[in-house]
Amino acid sequence: MSFLSIRGLHKSYGATPIFRNIDCEIGKSEFVTLLGPSGCGKSTLLRCIAGLTDVNGGQILLDGQDLVPLSPQKRGIGMVFQSYALFPNMTVQQNVAFGLRMQKAVGSEMQKRVAEALALVELSDFAERYPSQLSGGQCQRVALARSLVTRPRLLLLDEPLSALDARIRKHLREQIRSIQQELGLTTVFVTHDQEEALTLSDRIFLMNAGRIVQSGDAETLYTAPVDAFAAGFIGNYNLLDADSASRLLARPVHSRVAIRPEAIQLGEAGVIDAEVRGHSLLGNVIRYRVEARGVELVVDVLNRSAADLHASGQRIGLTIDSTAIREVA
Repeated sequence: MSFLSIRGLHKSYGATPIFRNIDCEIGKSEFVTLLGPSGCGKSTLLRCIAGLTDVNGGQILLDGQDLVPLSPQKRGIGMVFQSYALFPNMTVQQNVAFGLRMQKAVGSEMQKRVAEALALVELSDFAERYPSQLSGGQCQRVALARSLVTRPRLLLLDEPLSALDARIRKHLREQIRSIQQELGLTTVFVTHDQEEALTLSDRIFLMNAGRIVQSGDAETLYTAPVDAFAAGFIGNYNLLDADSASRLLARPVHSRVAIRPEAIQLGEAGVIDAEVRGHSLLGNVIRYRVEARGVELVVDVLNRSAADLHASGQRIGLTIDSTAIREVA
């Protein structure tokens, strides 16, 4: 049964539509990510759920209750933004307690819940520090604790990791997922980063130009894109027009084709003759640029050893996993 239901939601600014007729269902304790490029409407949708942005029509039902008529304070929602929005003149403890003070929680209960929230985000030893004394990752954990301490029915996260460096971002996203699972907290996460979405989510809603173009778990979105946009945004698919695909595969193809770069094998012999045009080292993966039958392709292979490296100009054979070839609109 759905815990959060969005039905026929639409929003526009003047004559400019942001999204129309958004429909989606989110289950209790589910971690869902709104993924898409800048300007697709994902952050606006999140703000509409939170009540920070008015809607022009439709319903937002949380556990059967229509949120649209309610103020943000009465929705029972916690929200974490990209900017930490901490009060610089308050300590960590005071920042986390702010929402409880607004709810007029009593002193002993407030202290207990603040201590629990700080322990969840591993900041118990930082309670008396000020935001200026913290790193960016620590500030974001304070913001998370501040949202969790009020025990929200729903947690919304609007690109909370985008301002952090890669190492801290990876650690914090693992921590967010762990806390979410521990609390069983229904969560909607906004990002434009496909790796974050694939790593964190129970389900992903891929958005483009104000529409949800595809939804499903990470494996479904990665292996079975519904159209060229989905294939181009998730992973590093080779997108070929019908003519190029027909030449490469030596058979008639009547639509665009998407081929995952790791589904192409390189070897001394193969079904298709090709030439290496260059390569890039991506840690444990080597990404090759090759040309075969007049078609340029990207091929990803595991970086096993320097002895296996194929040089530019080298002739090579390609074998393509036929199950990984998808025709897309």
